Amino acid sequence: MRALIVEDDPALAADLVAAFREAGFAVDGAADGEEAAHMGATAAYDVAILDIGLPGRDGVAVLSAWRAAGAALPVLALTARDAWADKARAFRAGADDYVTKPFFMPEVILRARSLIRRAAGHASAGIVAGALAHDPELGVFTLDAAPLRLTAFEARVLGYMIHHAGRVLSRTEISEHVYEDGVDRDFGSLEVVIRRLRGKIGAHRIETLRGRGYRLLAL
Repeated sequence: MRALIVEDDPALAADLVAAFREAGFAVDGAADGEEAAHMGATAAYDVAILDIGLPGRDGVAVLSAWRAAGAALPVLALTARDAWADKARAFRAGADDYVTKPFFMPEVILRARSLIRRAAGHASAGIVAGALAHDPELGVFTLDAAPLRLTAFEARVLGYMIHHAGRVLSRTEISEHVYEDGVDRDFGSLEVVIRRLRGKIGAHRIETLRGRGYRLLAL
């Protein structure tokens, strides 16, 4: 999964980026509204953590620009303000959830995961595709109730696939959601990861559709 962190406070931004990477996300950061507006409207993100109190072009203006551009990514708004009017402005602009600073970092990650899960159509905390199950909050995958040993990147790829089980995912789409900005999106490396995942969860569970991509089957 890939997250966009928009925060102008360097120390808090660094803490957020570190926490989300530790939680298994690919993370990109933006420190001002202009950069954030461009990134959120042109790149593929599974969730955005957006500071409303940005200098210049504030977070509400950024969020409005994203929605006007057709960006449907879930947005968790952050603000130091506790007034209902500020919360209402964020929600009217298209925010999906709201956290007031100072906040507990695990709660932000938990809320972000919940937004991603709901956006993919999963109501319950655990995500199941046949014998394969994923607990996003713990970052644990199981197959027939037995824990799977995955590398961080394997878990990121499988996490995106299980959120969208049954749907054909192109190599481009998967790459856009598992690599950070500026990282070479090597399809060869992705194919190696898919091959390793097949070895761990069963080759029959990941279908290849020539010229279209991959599909995780609920078997």
